[in-house]
Parts: sequence; structure tokens; C-alpha cells
Amino acid sequence: MVDVAARRAAFRELHRAGCFVIPNPWDRGSAIYLAHLGFRALASSSAGHAFAQGLPDRVSALSCDRVLDHLRELVAATELPVSADFQSGYADDAAGVAENVTRCVATGVAGLSIEDATGDPARPLFAVPDAIERIRAARAAIDATGCDVLLTARSECFLVGHPEPLAESTRRLRAYAEAGADVLFAPGLRERTAIQVVVDAVAPKPLNVLIGGPTQLRVRDLAELGVRRVSVGSALARVAWTAFMRAARSIAQQGEFFAFEDIASTGQLSDLFQSRPDSAHR
Repeated sequence: MVDVAARRAAFRELHRAGCFVIPNPWDRGSAIYLAHLGFRALASSSAGHAFAQGLPDRVSALSCDRVLDHLRELVAATELPVSADFQSGYADDAAGVAENVTRCVATGVAGLSIEDATGDPARPLFAVPDAIERIRAARAAIDATGCDVLLTARSECFLVGHPEPLAESTRRLRAYAEAGADVLFAPGLRERTAIQVVVDAVAPKPLNVLIGGPTQLRVRDLAELGVRRVSVGSALARVAWTAFMRAARSIAQQGEFFAFEDIASTGQLSDLFQSRPDSAHR
């Protein structure tokens, strides 16, 4: 029997002090391996999941129903808490966000994020009052379930090309914190100074920083800046896709198989997944 309440309590405790990495699997197998490595929590990746389905990273690429099925799969894959990348709530209005958040909580997740991107290039961000209303709706929906699920509010200013992304992200995240968000997140923060500004602005609430590409920053550096949580988004999925594309191109274009050197054996992978207590039932 899955103790969902215990997972949620453990997830909240992780945010009280220190800094932890929450990697992003894109399917059951990648979730199992990340748990095997000793990570203490997992987060879904909307982009990683979309790529695995042969779809682009777009808000409309996957329906809410398909995302909920994916979240149930990740929750069932390991004993770790799972936080859902729930995009903008898969709804145009606050009432729809509340309804879908309720459904998301029912999957057994320990946390979920709501972002302020619209997916519309002509109007890339929800207006601040509307974005705040959506966070409030998500907060109220979680509270109504009686479940201890952490709400992360994301400001997408850096990703959508806002002319003043740091100032606007900071302003929005403060407002989202007041609206009931437990954790704040501005994907696109890369410089130490900017990270410190946002950490200080949202304190004492925890900040999630996304590391989606090469950086000189290490986990200990982020911890020293006051970052509580570090995610990697679709980066691990893109690493896997990069290796796959490189190997496939080598076969198709050069007729060579050198890319197979040093790969994991069938036996290694079988042993990893055979260790799962429910493997005989899949």
C-alpha cells in the first residue's frame, strides 16, 4: 500500500532547510533509475514527456487527461515523492485550473506547479491579476482536498523574452507567494547575482532553480546562495535523446556502430528493473 501522506510530509520536510536536487524523469524506467541513485524526490517534465510521445514542447501538445495518466505512472514507479509540472493548469480560467488541480492531487503527487505562461505568442504571459487569481484558485483547490500538497508558482518571464525578466519575475513571484504559493520558481535564472536577488525577494519561502544546460554552478554554490531546490527540467531527457540521435546518425550516415561502445548491457538494465517488487506483474 502506497503511503501518499508520508510521501507528502517527507516532501514538505525537504523544503524546510538546506538544498536538494529534484531530477526530472520522463517515464517509468527513468524514474526507477533516479530513485536507485538515491535522489529523495522526483519531478515530472512536461517537455520530456512530450518528446517521449513524439510531440513538441507546447502547452497544447498533451491533454490534461494524458498528463494525469503520466503522473499516476510516475507516482507508482517508486516510493519517492513526485512533484507535477502542471504547466498553466491546462485551463483558460481560474475555475478550470481549480478543477484540474483537484484531479492532479488525486494522482498522489506531493507537489505541483502552476506557471503564468499562456502558450500564446501574441500574449505570452497572463496579466498579473489573472495570474494571481489562478494561483489563488490552485491554492484553494489543494486546501479543499485536505491533502498536504506543495504548490509551486512559476514565472516564465525569462523563457518568453520579457524585456525586464528579473524585475518582472521578482514582482510576480512576490505576488504569487502572497497568493498562497509554497515554493517559487523562475526558470531561466542563471547568474549568481540574479539568483541571489530572487532568493532574497521571496524569502523565507523556498526558491527552485532550474539547471537546464552546462553551468559552472554546482549544488553547493546554489546552496550557499540560499536556493532550496534544484531541478533539471527536460535536460536528462535531452541527454538521452542526444545519445540516441548521435548513434542513429552514425549508423545511417557512416554505417558505423562505434556509438555502442561503453553502453549499458541488457543484463544491467534487466537487473535494475527486475529488482522492482512489482516487476513480475507488469
